[in-house]
Amino acid sequence: MFVILALLVGALYAAAFCLLLARTTTRLLFGLLLLGHAANLLIFSAAGLVRASPAIVPSGAERPPPGHADPIPQALILTAIVISFAVLAFAAVLVQRAHQASGTNDTEELRTTET
Repeated sequence: MFVILALLVGALYAAAFCLLLARTTTRLLFGLLLLGHAANLLIFSAAGLVRASPAIVPSGAERPPPGHADPIPQALILTAIVISFAVLAFAAVLVQRAHQASGTNDTEELRTTET
């Protein structure tokens, strides 16, 4: 299971970097989206997967019994999802405004409009 997740994370990172190096701003946004998903999956798989074992602490105990899920990586991933959504929404608005102002979606043509 972990080998499949490691291959999936690697494939997501590779696809994200290929999209980030593309010339169009839409592919840049999709690369940013894939990069966020790859990072979330990496954190989730590095924390260890536990199926159907919630991290509920019994009364009188200081921590959950062994073999249960760790809630800290899950909380980090929830925070990262919210932050990546905000960054993606901001970047989408910037791309849309750049497209309106210049009339192009190509990053090379956007670079020539600066001078």
